[in-house]
Formats: sequence, structure tokens, C-alpha cells
Amino acid sequence: MNSAVKLIRSSRLTPAVDYAYAALVDAPARSLWLAGACPLDAEGRTVAVGDYAGQAHQVMRNLITALEDAGAGLTDVARTTVYVASADQADLVAVWDVYRAYMGEHDTPSTLLGVSVLGYDDQLVEVEAVAVLP
Repeated sequence: MNSAVKLIRSSRLTPAVDYAYAALVDAPARSLWLAGACPLDAEGRTVAVGDYAGQAHQVMRNLITALEDAGAGLTDVARTTVYVASADQADLVAVWDVYRAYMGEHDTPSTLLGVSVLGYDDQLVEVEAVAVLP
């Protein structure tokens, strides 16, 4: 898939991070702003209660579905924010590992945040994204 997003990796910043520092998009372009993908099944129930990685998998599957419904894919994502309802860094890393596995080579700029609570009962993970379509 040909993407309108060009990922920028600075040689003046540490290469120890597993994401690009910026994403460049030439105008004009169509942008797609996605609501936070949540760990809900088709009936609206929270899946994998208590399981950070399990919820991250459902979140990413739901994000992919929303992208596909707009004619886009993960390689069109220009930026994400990953929310994890935990103060434990190990929980954040568990979610990040699942997120990165889905993103693959497309290591778009992202922010990973530990938050106190998310909106649905038993929800531990949410990912919001901005995509740009050619």
C-alpha cells in the first residue's frame, strides 16, 4: 500500500526508541481522525478483563477495522496515543509490545501514557490515531 505518511528518524536523537520521532505529510491530503479504539467485542462487552495484552490485541483489531472501513490501513497512520490504565510501567510495556507487533515496520510517532481510569467497565487499554490517506 502506498502511504502519504513519511516517517522521520533524527540522527541527532537517540536511536534507542522503537518509533519514528515525526511523520511528514505533504498537503493536500485526506486526514482521518479516529476515536480511541477500545477493547470491546461486537456486542459491546469488554474483553480480556484484567489482561493488558489481551485487551491490547482487541484494541488493535478494532483500530484496524475502523481504518479499513475508511479505506485505510495501519501504514496510513501518522500518529497514535496509547492509553493504559495502570501506574505500573510493566503493564505499559506489555501493551506497547502488542501495539508494536501490530505496527510492524511502520513505527509511527506515538505517546504511551499511564492513566488512572478509562471509560468502559474493566477497560485497561485504548489507542487513538490520526491517519492520512493519499
